Amino acid sequence: MVRTHVAKILKTAQPGDVVKVGGWVRTRRDSKQSFSFVELNDGSCFSSIQIVVDGDTPGYDTIKDVTTGSCISVVGEVKESQGQGQRIELHAQELVLHGTADGDSYPLQKKRHSFEFLREIAHLRPRTNTFGAITRVRNAAAAAVHNFFQDRGFHYIQTPIITTSDCEGAGQMFSVTTLNLERIAEVQTKLDYSQDFFGKRAALTVSGQLEAEIFACGLGECYTFGPTFRAENSNTTSHLAEFWMIEPEMPFYELPDNMALAEEFIRHVISRVLDRCAEDMEFFNQRIDKTVLETLRNITDNEFIRLPYTEAVDILQKSGQKFEYPVEWGHDLQSEHERFLTEQHFKQPVILFDYPRTIKPFYMRCNDDGKTVRAMDVLVPRVGEIIGGSQREERLDVLEARMKECDLDPAEYWWYTDLRRYGTVPHSGFGLGFERLIQLVTGMQNIRDCIPFPRVPKSADF
Repeated sequence: MVRTHVAKILKTAQPGDVVKVGGWVRTRRDSKQSFSFVELNDGSCFSSIQIVVDGDTPGYDTIKDVTTGSCISVVGEVKESQGQGQRIELHAQELVLHGTADGDSYPLQKKRHSFEFLREIAHLRPRTNTFGAITRVRNAAAAAVHNFFQDRGFHYIQTPIITTSDCEGAGQMFSVTTLNLERIAEVQTKLDYSQDFFGKRAALTVSGQLEAEIFACGLGECYTFGPTFRAENSNTTSHLAEFWMIEPEMPFYELPDNMALAEEFIRHVISRVLDRCAEDMEFFNQRIDKTVLETLRNITDNEFIRLPYTEAVDILQKSGQKFEYPVEWGHDLQSEHERFLTEQHFKQPVILFDYPRTIKPFYMRCNDDGKTVRAMDVLVPRVGEIIGGSQREERLDVLEARMKECDLDPAEYWWYTDLRRYGTVPHSGFGLGFERLIQLVTGMQNIRDCIPFPRVPKSADF
């Protein structure tokens, strides 16, 4: 008999059905009348299923070894439950113990564990309520991302993980090399990258955007969804060294089109998660952040206000609010500024646009004022910036001038400038950090809990 997921049984099974389940034991309690109650969870949903194991059931002789954390499978008959809070229960006809778990050493006993502790046992934390729920939400959100773009005719592009170009120009990249660094350090010689595997300096990518533009300028709308890496030595609750980015690129889109797509996209993904993961979302709203559902409905139910960066600075300066970081035109806005705009001033999502050129990357299209670029940031309550994007610079002469302005050699980006040399096209795109989205949707305070295996300074376990 093929195993049936607990989620399906709880939703559709009727009394009299015979099913097979398998999973991990949450609790077991024994009755004096020679039968036991086993709470089993298989990760398919938040709820567990109660299994009644009678003393005559084949396999009951192993019941004393069925402890918290043990893995079992059960064939049984679905019956109406006599207990409160559950529609049905499973009366075992056969029990098989697949793997025991020592009750004294098993880390996940039935008690509350700190998230810091659970990060130390990332191989076991998917069995907890919180991380089971996070994983199901992450899965639903990833499916919604693909559905959104696929339904609109976008091509899914797998961009390189190893690159020789720095998209953001920040230089915070992880080097990739096959050179014997220990030997080089012994003889105290400089690194000769011509002898390296790729014949030049290579690194892990910080973005797939530039490569996505190649396909956008030949195949039309496309998007990437893959891992990116930033060697930023930060230990805050909002930074990861490895995270996943969603980056669509669209030819013939100007900035207003880009803003409209970004708004539609974020609404779609959140709405799909709320629909597909209602039980998990209720858990987050009760146990993690009591405002998370209210925040998400604010995003899905309200129009996103469009506001020039310059006007935002003026609002912040005249607000009378005391900020940790002063607000000045020409400086990037901090999270506290963004959250003030979305949570206190407008009380709904905001899209800021036309940022100063000096604080934005080289590829963003320059406005005629000579001071700003056609950049946008989507701001939402509780998180601040959730999406960043821009209309790209399609004019070859302006692009090359901007590269030099940012201390980049256009010759090293010859293929990128070729896109402007041969059939240039107005185009736009944006980027969304997937873990930032999961943090918004779940209400989790630390982004390290929004990815299965966090990579941060001094930590790359599992």
